[in-house]
Amino acid sequence: MAGSGVFEAIISGKGGHAATPQLSIDPILAASHVIISLHHLVSREADPLDPQVLTVGKFQGGGAFNVIPDYVRIGGTFRAFSREGLKHLKQRIEQVIVGQAAVQKCNTTVNFLAEKNPLYPPTINNGENLPGINNIDKQPIMAAEDFAFYQEVIPGYFFILGMEYNSSEPFRSLHSPYLKINEDGLPYGAALHASLATSYLILYQQDVAKVEKSIDEL
Repeated sequence: MAGSGVFEAIISGKGGHAATPQLSIDPILAASHVIISLHHLVSREADPLDPQVLTVGKFQGGGAFNVIPDYVRIGGTFRAFSREGLKHLKQRIEQVIVGQAAVQKCNTTVNFLAEKNPLYPPTINNGENLPGINNIDKQPIMAAEDFAFYQEVIPGYFFILGMEYNSSEPFRSLHSPYLKINEDGLPYGAALHASLATSYLILYQQDVAKVEKSIDEL
């Protein structure tokens, strides 16, 4: 899976009335230019052999039909399969937001929320000694998981267990409020984890025995 990060920006202008836009500095217009330019980072700067995704999922500003607000808040995520891609996106996101806001005479602050949402590294499975590795679908996906932090310390595997109903109903994604989980798949997941734990213990039991023997001798 991909590595990911989040960003948030506050674009500040000068509020005013919709009847006299020339007397204001419109942060909504500035934010619109920012978002369009951000998407160019993927379509025109990213290496197509190093897939990257940027999504703006938050746009908050204004509270009335006829009032230009003082500021707009936008936010989103960025994802890549390489650390270099993540680093490049992060750097360019800030440059684009600040630069495009300045073109529209707006000020801005950009926050990557590192304390609450640190950059997730790519999730890379360690296929060594994994039974049936050749029969596993290894197509990468742009989702991201903090499980990758564990993998940086201890080699591991991240599995996706199918929980979809075999029906004509449309598939609902993980974040949909209409998601239905087919719990018939749970026993297969439990059996998989038990099998992996058993295989691991059998594979490394000699090493464990050596450690225990050393402790007894002490």
